[in-house]
Amino acid sequence: MAISDANVILRYILNDHEELSEKATEIIENNAITLPIEVACEVVFVLQKVYQVERQTIQQVFRQLIEEDLVFFYEPELLMKALDCYAQTKLDFVDCLLWAYHEVENEVIFTFDLKLKKYIKGGMS
Repeated sequence: MAISDANVILRYILNDHEELSEKATEIIENNAITLPIEVACEVVFVLQKVYQVERQTIQQVFRQLIEEDLVFFYEPELLMKALDCYAQTKLDFVDCLLWAYHEVENEVIFTFDLKLKKYIKGGMS
C-alpha cells in the first residue's frame, strides 16, 4: 500500500495537466493507493473552492474511485456517509465528517455550530 497526496488525486480526477495527469493515472491505476481522510478533505476543498465543482459531482467522483477499487480508504463507510451529507447540505465537508462520525460510530460531537448541531440532532431528513 502507498499513500497519495491530494495533488496526484486531483490531477487524476481533473485530467488537466498533460504530463502530471498521465503520471497520476499511471500511479493510481498501477498501485494500491490509500487515501487518508485528511487528503480526501483537501481534495474536496480544492474541487469545490478552486474548481467550483458541484457537491454532487464530488460525491460521484469519490464513489467512482471506491467502486472501481482505484483507492482504498481506511473508513469508507464514514467517508461515503460524509459525502452523502455534503452532497445534500450546505455544511462544509469537515462538518459533514463530524456528523458522519456521530452517525456511523456513535461519537459524541461537541460544537457551537448551530447548523451542525441541527444535523447531529435530526439527521439529514
